[in-house]
Amino acid sequence: MWSLRLRMWLLTVVLFAIIYAIISMVSYSLGIGNFYFYLILSLVMMFAQYMLGPKLIEWSMQVRYLKAGELPELQTMVRSLAMAANIPAPRIGLARISVPNAFAFGRSIKDGRICVTEGIMGLLNRDELKAVIGHEMSHIKNRDVLTITLLSVIPIILYRIAWQFLFYGDRRDRGQSNAMLVGLAAFIFYFLTNMLVLYASRIREYFADKGSIDLGNKPSQLASALYKLVYGSARLPKEAIKDVEGMKAFFANDPSRALAELKSLKDLDLDRSGTISDSELMSLQNKTVRLGFGDRLMELLSTHPNMLKRIKRLSEWEKR
Repeated sequence: MWSLRLRMWLLTVVLFAIIYAIISMVSYSLGIGNFYFYLILSLVMMFAQYMLGPKLIEWSMQVRYLKAGELPELQTMVRSLAMAANIPAPRIGLARISVPNAFAFGRSIKDGRICVTEGIMGLLNRDELKAVIGHEMSHIKNRDVLTITLLSVIPIILYRIAWQFLFYGDRRDRGQSNAMLVGLAAFIFYFLTNMLVLYASRIREYFADKGSIDLGNKPSQLASALYKLVYGSARLPKEAIKDVEGMKAFFANDPSRALAELKSLKDLDLDRSGTISDSELMSLQNKTVRLGFGDRLMELLSTHPNMLKRIKRLSEWEKR
């Protein structure tokens, strides 16, 4: 997974270089004291995100951790995958929400947690659930959860700086033109850094998919699981999807795009069985996936890759 780590480190360097440039502009406009203010603010926000992030996720997703002996098959599955991944077994939680999905979070590999939602239990068969858990286990092994968590703070800081300089503050002291220039630059960099964070989030999904395959799961099992998660979310009321909108980056797929993705995925299910078999996945190997402008734009603004492209990638790992 060195390629993923290299990309993540490069993105980290670029993003921090951008925020350093903005802080330097703020320092030039407001004086050296304000440079330290924004620098300290950045560090404080990242530390707060690091310390409080898991608790906020637990609260938002209504997570309850499993006791010994509860859902034994799931606990055995997680332990065996952790052993295969050569990492400590993460804590296992059940999220009391109806959206069928799973997610991983934590401050480090030793603090890893994997949760499944109530909605996913009963929707997937054992092999499909194991493939999804393998995907989440790979997120923990790749250490990408913490990286994305920290990187996501940068656009937030730039947005706050842009808002402050464009709409607030005493411009008589520092000059209206300088304030507007700093605010505009911060807003542009906010947009660019947000796009980079979304890009990082998308590429980590591909690597987690590959990680699940490397842990012994078949590509068709993961493809079938993703297909079921899509149509499982598509049949839910909009209110249920809206309730988890802020946490969708942690999910195995984006439930808010389920209805749009279901239309294209149905064509892969040739026998209309509700699953994607080995032969159906292999039939995708020699096909070219072409997305329309709307789909490309939606992917650019999303935390997850386009599902059809993602399953196409899985087909390339399916053995003939």
